[in-house]
Amino acid sequence: MNGRTQRLHRWGAHLAIAAAYAAGYELTRYVSLPQWLLTAGLRLACLLLLPMRYWPALALGEGLPLIENAIFCAPTFGPAWALSASVPLVALWMGLMKPLRQRWTLYDHRGQLRLPLILAATLGCALITAASTTLTLLTALWSATPGKWPAISASDYFWAYLLGAYLGSLTLTPVILALRERFLALQGRPLTLQMIWQSSLFQEMLCWVIPLLVALTWLALGTADDSLREASRLALLWPVFGLAWRHGWHGSAFGGLGASIALALTTQGNLDPNALRVEVILALGLSGAFLIGGRAPARFRQPSPTQGKKS
Repeated sequence: MNGRTQRLHRWGAHLAIAAAYAAGYELTRYVSLPQWLLTAGLRLACLLLLPMRYWPALALGEGLPLIENAIFCAPTFGPAWALSASVPLVALWMGLMKPLRQRWTLYDHRGQLRLPLILAATLGCALITAASTTLTLLTALWSATPGKWPAISASDYFWAYLLGAYLGSLTLTPVILALRERFLALQGRPLTLQMIWQSSLFQEMLCWVIPLLVALTWLALGTADDSLREASRLALLWPVFGLAWRHGWHGSAFGGLGASIALALTTQGNLDPNALRVEVILALGLSGAFLIGGRAPARFRQPSPTQGKKS
């Protein structure tokens, strides 16, 4: 009876993880764009943090909605597309992430996050995403009746998906890792609203980062001058650098989240060429900010029981 109960608990844990991941995946997919794939950030965070024994639950949670969608859309896009579209990307990512997880731990011997490893994993997974998604697109085009779909450049979509997966990962994964690190630093103490309010990072986000991002977004959306719009988009990097200088890679994570959301709000349709150029610069800037922020002497890195009020 004990063995049966343990098996039920294990299956229950897998099903709970699959359901939670499926819900998060659907939510992030709903707000994603080809050049800004938040699903990639959720996927990478789960593969970094969850024990590998739970990875099949991730494939189940991502795969079932894809299979359902493939079955319904197969008459339109063809069986080859349905087969390609039903393969969960998280299963393909596992081929890269498993040797990385087996070779390196998430933190080094000094207790610092291995940011170069995360950036390398982000780039590798983005390449897998771009190749797989472009192949799925091509299978739909090959199965279509000539003239049924407008002319589509597969190479343009490949680079958009590559950038989207990379930037989407940099948008969401570091924030999840930073929140986890801050939660663990509480060392069992309950998290209170007062502790959140007194966090210097939270205060700076409220006092100047969010107002600045809102102003720049409003300017980019409201102006008819392309040069001013591009300058407003590029200026979104300054809060990232400011928070990185003040709070290390934690600041880069939250600044990057805000800047990426602001840039996505200014995007005019899929594959907006002007937005894509800025996204490339933003992705490079975020990568540099994380690496530099990881080496900076962050105040939060070694918390003590008395650090709950300021972080």
